[in-house]
Amino acid sequence: MRSLAIEATRLKKSYGLHQAVKGVDLAIATGEIYGFIGPNGAGKSTTVKMLCTRMKPSAGRVKICGLDTVTSPFEVRSKIGVVLQAAAIDPKLTGRELLEVHGELHGLTRKIVRARIDELDDVLNLGKDLDRPLGGYSGGMARRLDVVAALLSEPEVIFLDEPTTGLDPESRKRIWAKIAELNAENGTTVFLTTQYLEEADALAHRIGVINGGRLVAESTPSELKSSLGDDLIVVRVAKTEVLSAKACLAGLFGQSSVSLDGDEVSVTTKTGSKDLGIAALNLETAGISPIDLTLRRPTLDDVYMNLINESSELEEIAQ
Repeated sequence: MRSLAIEATRLKKSYGLHQAVKGVDLAIATGEIYGFIGPNGAGKSTTVKMLCTRMKPSAGRVKICGLDTVTSPFEVRSKIGVVLQAAAIDPKLTGRELLEVHGELHGLTRKIVRARIDELDDVLNLGKDLDRPLGGYSGGMARRLDVVAALLSEPEVIFLDEPTTGLDPESRKRIWAKIAELNAENGTTVFLTTQYLEEADALAHRIGVINGGRLVAESTPSELKSSLGDDLIVVRVAKTEVLSAKACLAGLFGQSSVSLDGDEVSVTTKTGSKDLGIAALNLETAGISPIDLTLRRPTLDDVYMNLINESSELEEIAQ
């Protein structure tokens, strides 16, 4: 059995009466890429900050590489790289100077920093802009610099909190490739939060879904997708008919197998070809005219919406 790189036990964080994280348990093996997804306000960033020593938990315990984050924060920081959603930078520093400062903080010589910058040039992709002041950087340039700074010391564990948000598709692919490379060649453990579900699907060995401060699902991408069934019927209707279509299909297949996303109603089923005809007939009988009616395999987006809808409904009932 592999050792645990990240271990969280009954992790909680409260701000006054508001509970942002409500007892999250995590056990992430050394060398694993773990995707952490959830809607805005679900507790993703708060959880990451507690895991990487940026914030103390209100309750519970975190260990990184066997070290307690509260009693041994400096030792933990020597083993991790962190990319948070917002980084504090001095606009007068150049990109190169910022990387040199990061290197010095991790005990790296300038010679090693220069070598690492060259190795990470496929992600950095700044050219002569590396020697320009940071105040003139675009958001995408600053984000790529953040990622390279986190990778500079070749940490054992990397925390990436939405690292590719705001980047162009080519830059995103470069970062995806580097994450996969570091994991495969160095055994680097990666904790990745992302709003791009295809990113989690492509990179993560396992995915955790958080909503309302609680971990509501955790498994491999393929197991999560198969949990919805073998087929997915997707009905797109006029916005005025969405709730009627959902009610109509819920009566046929059961409320738990029906989810709503904008003007689309999705139904999970193991006998799609047969049930597609049943859905079409009942919609027609109910006087609902679909704009589009299709049958396809579930995606991680479908799993995500289903889990978020279910957990939100349970949270409302509990209140």
